[in-house]
Amino acid sequence: MVKQLLTRSRYLLFKRDTDWTLSQQERADILFIKYPLLKTAHSLATQFRNIYENQDIGNAKRQFKDWIHNIKNSDIKEFNTAAKSIEYHLDTILNFFINRNTNANAESFNSKIKLFRANQKGVRDVTFFLFRLEKLFA
Repeated sequence: MVKQLLTRSRYLLFKRDTDWTLSQQERADILFIKYPLLKTAHSLATQFRNIYENQDIGNAKRQFKDWIHNIKNSDIKEFNTAAKSIEYHLDTILNFFINRNTNANAESFNSKIKLFRANQKGVRDVTFFLFRLEKLFA
């Protein structure tokens, strides 16, 4: 019974509780009674996701600090690494809220360059390599 409950509850943990169906809500109630720490983890994860719905950088910063504070007060040590990383990079992360852009395009282009270099089995002549990159991707 417990194994089946955990198996069937896997996908509801990825969703917000407002998006749960009636059967998922019932399953979550049973699951969270049996595993209260899982309820705390789901609540903290949902709280983190909700930060990114902000349009204001000031509100986002306050909510990140509240989330980090909640992590430190929780019994879940697995979140500590993420909280420390967010705390360390908070100013950089908050840049997202200025115009809601990410560096996904740069990362994608970097990936393409690495794939191209791997297909060429390395680079001997850097100048020629840069010339070929320019012709392919410019």
